[in-house]
Amino acid sequence: MKVSTKGRYGLRVMMELAERYRQGPIPVESIARNQAISGKYIHIIVMDLRSAGLVRTVRGPRGGYELARNPSSITVQEVITALEGRTDPVDCVTNSAHCSRASRCAARDVWCGVAAAIDGVLSGITLGQLSAMQSAKAEEPTNYCI
Repeated sequence: MKVSTKGRYGLRVMMELAERYRQGPIPVESIARNQAISGKYIHIIVMDLRSAGLVRTVRGPRGGYELARNPSSITVQEVITALEGRTDPVDCVTNSAHCSRASRCAARDVWCGVAAAIDGVLSGITLGQLSAMQSAKAEEPTNYCI
């Protein structure tokens, strides 16, 4: 599985919203500046996140975007699935009807294992955890070795 720019940027937008959870709607200009992502692209990304029930939009002069749920209840899997679709490496993983050899194919077992590993990692991390990890990284001192 290769995550597209939309998926990578979308996760960064969601991390920004998680870090600023309960601070009210965050203006797109602020997110764009902090994440070095075009405001127009953020609007495109957020449409899918809003459709998935992960982001709420607020219009008006104090408008912007905010998480629809607590960051500790949103997994990275939900974000990636909303933006990329299913994470299966091949179609036969979720639907064996895609391949007439599925029931006797050892390679399918490998792909099912890969899919399970990906899903396990992505569903095992919440935005709350990711936000805490990001904060810890931001506080690490720079180590200059000569």
